[in-house]
Amino acid sequence: MRPVGAVDHAILHWLRKEMGDCLMATVRTMPPIPVPPESFEARRNQYYSTRILKEMLGEVPQDALKLLGVTDKDLCIPILTYVFGEAQVGGTAAVVSLARLRQEHYGLTPDRPLLLERLRKECLHELGHTFGLVHCPSMDCVMHVSNTVVDVDTRGRDFCWGCQTVVASNTETERRG
Repeated sequence: MRPVGAVDHAILHWLRKEMGDCLMATVRTMPPIPVPPESFEARRNQYYSTRILKEMLGEVPQDALKLLGVTDKDLCIPILTYVFGEAQVGGTAAVVSLARLRQEHYGLTPDRPLLLERLRKECLHELGHTFGLVHCPSMDCVMHVSNTVVDVDTRGRDFCWGCQTVVASNTETERRG
């Protein structure tokens, strides 16, 4: 796991343990990298997630199975107004933003437990893409599509049986390979 820019250390510590437990893997927190200046899109006042992923890919440790970036910056891609995260489908890296997972973004009172639950779901979702998963039709699955924060809140918090099978299979293949 790698912070991109300044990210709350307590959140990173919690997330490292949570992802390790969920994926039954050892998760390390790497030193932060600065937010790539070329990722900033001034007219949108957001950051292109694809450019952040490209920067992350330049520094993937050889022994890393996957690399998860976490940032406080609001992310977008050219064809969408915003994204909660982006991943290389079947690839190595994913990045997730805390910005739109925070209640404060919507003018509401901060809610740390809700933020952490949303972050857990988004990180598992984006990491699922790196293991080759696409969006799942099951609303109970963390891989179900989410276009709004309400969608994040209402979908499941874990992989469905079918998606979990793919993740487990790909994890074993990548560890052996």
